[in-house]
Amino acid sequence: MLLGTLLLLLSTASPVSLRAQDSPPAEQPRNEFFSGVVTELSAEKITVLKTVLGKNSETRTFLILANTRVEGKLRVKARVTVRYTRGEDSDRALHIIVRTSQKK
Repeated sequence: MLLGTLLLLLSTASPVSLRAQDSPPAEQPRNEFFSGVVTELSAEKITVLKTVLGKNSETRTFLILANTRVEGKLRVKARVTVRYTRGEDSDRALHIIVRTSQKK
C-alpha cells in the first residue's frame, strides 16, 4: 500500500516538473507602425519624416522588399503609415498605406 501511494505521488509530480523545464516559446517579431510624410523614395527603400507639434521630428528609413504590400500611389510628399518589423541592421516595411487628403 505504501509503495502504491508513493508511485501515485511520483506519477502526478512528473508532468509538472517536466513542464517547468521546457524553454519558453520563441518570441515572434512585433509589428510596429510609423506615420509621416515621404521625404525620399526609391525601389529599395522609403524615408518617412514624422513631425509632432511640440516635439522633435523623427526620420526613419524602411527597406521595401518583394513582399511589401503598398496601398495607394506611393510618391514623395505623400502621407503614409508604415507597418514594419525591426531587423538586425534595418527596419523592413511590411505594409505601406498611402493616406489621401480629404477635401471639405
